[in-house]
Amino acid sequence: QRKTFTNRHKQKVYANYYPPTNPDYQSQTNNNTFNKNEKSAPPLIIICHGGPTGQASSALDPKKQFWTSRGFALLDVNYSGSTGYGRQYRERLNGKWGLLDVEDCCDAALYAVSQGLANKNQLIIRGSSAGGYTVLSALTFKNVFSAGASYYGIAELCSLASDTHKFESRYLDRLIGPYPESKSLYQQRSPINSSEQLNCPVIFFQGLEDRVVPKEQAEKMFDALNKKGLPVAAQYYAGEQHGFRKAETIMQSLENELSFYQLIFGLKPKDQINFKGDIVLKNI
Repeated sequence: QRKTFTNRHKQKVYANYYPPTNPDYQSQTNNNTFNKNEKSAPPLIIICHGGPTGQASSALDPKKQFWTSRGFALLDVNYSGSTGYGRQYRERLNGKWGLLDVEDCCDAALYAVSQGLANKNQLIIRGSSAGGYTVLSALTFKNVFSAGASYYGIAELCSLASDTHKFESRYLDRLIGPYPESKSLYQQRSPINSSEQLNCPVIFFQGLEDRVVPKEQAEKMFDALNKKGLPVAAQYYAGEQHGFRKAETIMQSLENELSFYQLIFGLKPKDQINFKGDIVLKNI
């Protein structure tokens, strides 16, 4: 279902909504909407696409079906800056990456709650790489979500600007500001520099051979949550780089992410939840 909502800046933003769907269960209404009673509304996952000037596709995606078949609603947000809605829409993000994309994802979650499409106490945000940066920024600088998942998410921007590959060289000059002239902006918008502000459970997935986002970034964020006594999990995969390629890695990370949410929100008895592989769990 295509959704259009207005963000806090009175701008139109677009998203694709996927209600929970399972052939063995019937939703409470025939049109896959829910009562505004939060007990009847499903947990919602906000998906942050990568790029960041990429696009959330509406093509068939088994990963989305993984979630909707297990009782989760999804809102795949084409936040300001996304491709496919014209040049003006894409250029909204100029100078505002880490700000406007984060606000749009927060506003998307609150819109879903206002429409009775999501439980306000079970709002989740997930993303990978640049999408993971939006996730970590939302969880560090805002207070909307109750849990999150970062797949090799960018937590530190200065090294990204100075060490990125040739294809995306100077990409961030437009999205944040020229580097190193705007170094202070890069530092301000790096979640790793404000990791003590993380305020809800997070699960991290990271390849050990990632040259774009070193594992130390995930480790520092993990340590900050552990220090605060918040539930946190991390899984590091040998042989994986920036973007998982092995089928077993992709399947295991999805299953462990699901188990994490089930545990955090009490969606399944604790003794029935089994994490797989070499995963680090704290305060759980």
